[in-house]
Amino acid sequence: MNKVTPRFLTSSLIALGLFSCAAFGQETPRSDKHYVGLLATAIEHRSIGQSDEDGWGQAATLVIGGHLSDLIHAEVRLGGGLADAEISRGDLSLAVDYFGSWYMGLHYPIGELGNVYAQAGFTHVSGEATLDNRDADANAQFRDTEGDYPSSSFSFSWLAGLDLELMDNTYLVFEGGKLFEDTDTSANAFQFSSGIRYEF
Repeated sequence: MNKVTPRFLTSSLIALGLFSCAAFGQETPRSDKHYVGLLATAIEHRSIGQSDEDGWGQAATLVIGGHLSDLIHAEVRLGGGLADAEISRGDLSLAVDYFGSWYMGLHYPIGELGNVYAQAGFTHVSGEATLDNRDADANAQFRDTEGDYPSSSFSFSWLAGLDLELMDNTYLVFEGGKLFEDTDTSANAFQFSSGIRYEF
């Protein structure tokens, strides 16, 4: 067995240590990262009926996306309704059973705090409008809304938001924007969400 001199052994250990630190210290470029998120979403339904009534519902949203570059991202979202919206001045309730969205957007870092972002895309929504006491005069303006809601299930949508980095690759998200607009009835809905996103 050949004896290894202490000087060579020391040099090798130092070189190995430096290499290991460099390897672990290399961060994955953001353009190579993907992300998942889980959001609690409040949905505000506006311009319902001739008197432009409104109401609030609740949903949960799953976000799956990826960074195409340091500033551009694309994502899909799947959401499910948790609580129906009770519309003011009447007996109409709006249920969003599920929705799916596709977005492309831009994000811009704000120092080490996190990022601001804006994105636009398309959303498919499936839901139902239920009208109790249909013959009441107060409900006459909602009779055309009853049934499938929204009547036009695909719509342009957009949102803007802010994420704050809680720890490495984990962000607290706040955002809002338009979820859909029903071209048949002019009813529209806005989404306001907060939750957690993890990048990997």
